[in-house]
Amino acid sequence: MHHVILGAGPAGVIAAETLRHHDRDARITLVGGEDAPPYSRMAIPYYLAGDIAEEGTHLRHEAGHYDTLGISYLKARAGALDALAKTLKLENGDDLAYDKLLIATGASPVRPPIEGLDSPGVHTCWTLEDARQIVALAGKDVPVVLVGAGFIGSIILEALVAKGVALTVVEMGDRMVPRMMDETAGAMLKRWCEEKGVRVLTGTQITRIDRGAGGLEAETSAGETLAAKLVVIATGVRSNIGFLEGSGIDTDQGIRVDGYLAASVPDVYAAGDVAQAKDLSTGAYSVLAIQPTAVEHGRIAAQNMAGLKTPHEGSLNMNVLDTIGLISSSFGAWMGVEGGDSGRLVDETGYRYLRLEFDGDRLVGGQAVGLTENVGILRGLIQTGLHLGAWKDKLIKAPQRLAEAYVATAQGIAPV
Repeated sequence: MHHVILGAGPAGVIAAETLRHHDRDARITLVGGEDAPPYSRMAIPYYLAGDIAEEGTHLRHEAGHYDTLGISYLKARAGALDALAKTLKLENGDDLAYDKLLIATGASPVRPPIEGLDSPGVHTCWTLEDARQIVALAGKDVPVVLVGAGFIGSIILEALVAKGVALTVVEMGDRMVPRMMDETAGAMLKRWCEEKGVRVLTGTQITRIDRGAGGLEAETSAGETLAAKLVVIATGVRSNIGFLEGSGIDTDQGIRVDGYLAASVPDVYAAGDVAQAKDLSTGAYSVLAIQPTAVEHGRIAAQNMAGLKTPHEGSLNMNVLDTIGLISSSFGAWMGVEGGDSGRLVDETGYRYLRLEFDGDRLVGGQAVGLTENVGILRGLIQTGLHLGAWKDKLIKAPQRLAEAYVATAQGIAPV
């Protein structure tokens, strides 16, 4: 049995190790498309900030880790898939046959239609090579423009601030992290950043980037020209599924998978940022591009490839963000559900916010800013679907009683 795992990020590495655990005799080939050992993209901001060396981004640090497990690591990229012949056609011209295939090719940065995007000094921040380029340019007081204040952009923001750059953030949405936080929370994060010396322009786009006498000049939709030595593009990512054209695999936002993470052709599975799998909160199938989901997918897909039928019950949409010391989080259906109820606690001056979303007496979504003690409770209540009973009405009026409600409900204690 030859298992091929295409993609050497967290999903791929966990899958390879899980397969070896369950099948001591199988041949396992892990294919990575970059000139680096398997690493975590989520560790790149720590490298940017100078908190870790480049080696600190690597997923495994023991010398010969993959060789010891009998996992062959191949540096190559897939150009096409022949699902009938069970063969991957690699970009270098070689063919790689498989018995079972896991596609964990992740995602790539979206390149917005900005004139001058290919100018020297303009970089995405997705690969280790991107990070090397940014580190070489981002020094203390260096003017930097960051395009995008979504989840990934805000993580990069934190790292750039740690480097001491003079930072301007440009976000086309009406608030920061618009796909993670509502208007109240997003505006709170913006005010916090501005108090920390970061200029944040929301409802604004970069329309053109030119080379000026002193470096780069980024023109905004408001008619302003921003001078910079470095422009970082963080405007979202898109699943890497282009090589599957003509393969017969059903795709949409990513690869459509069933309840066992299997694709629409035999013996092919998908995991991580490329898999359009079940969202625990909504029941819909979507791409949840976060590392915990990738790790979960990799483990479950590998178990199914090894013949251990393991259902994927759904992954929880969750994000936790540290923005220059202000912790924010969102879980599940944070924007609410049709016919649901909500409760909110807002302390604008203290940078504290808690929003709870209910479907019946179950908590299905939540947001928190500046309230780290609620992160684990929010996740636990949403994941378990615990019926809160009479505590629901108490929480709508007083969301700050969340921890009390969690403990009391688990013990069968009614509110007073």
